[in-house]
Amino acid sequence: MAVGRIRRGRERVDYWPGFVDALSTLLLAIMFLLSVFVLAQFLLSQEITGKDEVLNRLNTQIDELTSLLALERTGKQDLEDSIATLQASITAAEQEQSRLQRMLTEGTGQSAEQQAQLGSLSAKLSEEQLISARALSQVELLNQQISALRRQIAALEEALGASETRDRESQTKIADLGRRLNVALAQRVQELNRYRSDFFGRLREILADRPDIRIVGDRFVFQSEVLFASGSAELNPGGAEQMTKVAQALLQIAGEIPEDIQWVLRVDGHTDNVALSGSGGEFRDNWQLSQGRALSVVKYFISEGVPPERLVAAGFGEFQPIEIGDTDEARAKNRRIELKLTER
Repeated sequence: MAVGRIRRGRERVDYWPGFVDALSTLLLAIMFLLSVFVLAQFLLSQEITGKDEVLNRLNTQIDELTSLLALERTGKQDLEDSIATLQASITAAEQEQSRLQRMLTEGTGQSAEQQAQLGSLSAKLSEEQLISARALSQVELLNQQISALRRQIAALEEALGASETRDRESQTKIADLGRRLNVALAQRVQELNRYRSDFFGRLREILADRPDIRIVGDRFVFQSEVLFASGSAELNPGGAEQMTKVAQALLQIAGEIPEDIQWVLRVDGHTDNVALSGSGGEFRDNWQLSQGRALSVVKYFISEGVPPERLVAAGFGEFQPIEIGDTDEARAKNRRIELKLTER
């Protein structure tokens, strides 16, 4: 009967680790997509800001040229008014000259005073004609300047249109690049998640169902008491044996991961919130103790043949607990070494 119970216990299937893996993978994918979205928004805002600065400069130049054109048109109008006045004066002088010439023709015995008046009117007519010629030259010059300004405005409008076209093309390219980047990174995440699942699956087979080794999300958690003595960062024989199994599983899965996937095994050290006592110990505080233990595990992996560039050591002290509280049970859970296969 006892044999029957054992068989029924073995036939039970624990779905919880797979469910946790699926949830953690989904969460990582969502966080990654949010990061890519924020990056794309940042690049797009930088591109739009640059285009806005160019548009502002072009608009400023157009405003300046418009103001200059308005001034030139005002000056042209003033000159045209002056020319009209001069032309009226010339017409009056010509009429007076015609009248005097008729008088000269009608009377042969005109006085010296009339001769002098005729000469003065002739000189005045010549002067008015000279002033009119200069005014016409100025009007022609103004017309040329106005034409040049119009050509500059047309060129600026053309440049503005080209800039807007390039801006639209850049936005389209950024959106397309973001989509392709999302697809490529999603594929990489899926590949790495597949190898992470394989790695954790092999660790489960190797380490069996030990109560002091747990799975929390996408990490393998070893209680510190399994690997180290209290207050020490030197692996004990039992801990070295467990790390040897992990290193062998890591080396097996490393040969299957493509070289273009930049992965690392992160080793995180954690302690409880009890301060280290005494002043003559190897470590002054929990920061140093957690870092020393993580580094000790990394160095042991290197001695077992794991490439150093695939390993990362980090110490968190007591500041990343997995269970809040000051009970012995909570502190025991927080004293741990975590292994996480992630992308570099």
